Amino acid sequence: MIIDRKGNTTIITQVNATVKTLVQNIENAYDTHKNYHLVVKLSSLDNITLEDVVEFLRLSNNHRASKKSFVIVTEKADLDQMPVEIVVVPTLQEAFDIIEMEDIERDLGF
Repeated sequence: MIIDRKGNTTIITQVNATVKTLVQNIENAYDTHKNYHLVVKLSSLDNITLEDVVEFLRLSNNHRASKKSFVIVTEKADLDQMPVEIVVVPTLQEAFDIIEMEDIERDLGF
C-alpha cells in the first residue's frame, strides 16, 4: 500500500495486497485518513469484479457520512456493473473531478 497526499486528498495505491487485505489496512489506519478525501487506486489487479468493489462499500459509506469523498480508481472494472452507492472511475483525474463536484455540492448544502 502506497500512500500519497495531495492537498486535502489521500491517494492509496494498492500494490500487492488482495482487496480484502487492502480494505483491512485502510480501516486499521483510518484515523490518519479520516479528515481527508480518499482515493483508492486498484492498479495491480488484472480484473476488478463487483465483489471486489463491494468490499469497500462499508468503508465508503462511513467516510461519505462524515462529509468526505471516497473514490475508487480502476480502468479494469466494468463500470456499468458497479453499484451506485460507491464511486468508481477509470482515471485519477476523474477522481479529482468527482471530489471537486462533491465539495461544491456539500458547500451548497446537498
